[in-house]
Amino acid sequence: MPRRYFPVAFKREAVQLALSGEKSKAQIARDLGITETVLYAWIAQYGPDAPPTETTTLQIENARLRKALARAEMERDILKKAIGIFSAAQR
Repeated sequence: MPRRYFPVAFKREAVQLALSGEKSKAQIARDLGITETVLYAWIAQYGPDAPPTETTTLQIENARLRKALARAEMERDILKKAIGIFSAAQR
């Protein structure tokens, strides 16, 4: 039997359904065509008490700051070269 893959959005919606309490987790799993074990794994992974995902806000902010730092370093290097060119021209 080939392994089935589900999009993250589908998994998150399944977790929201399971946590809403409208139906039992077993019934939701049957309705979605998955096993209870898979549903419980998704709840552990995407539920409200789950550890933060790979792209947390800190990681996004870190990436933004790294990009800004790289740009600032590039601008600094350009200015250093310009100072060298202009000071050599005055000699």
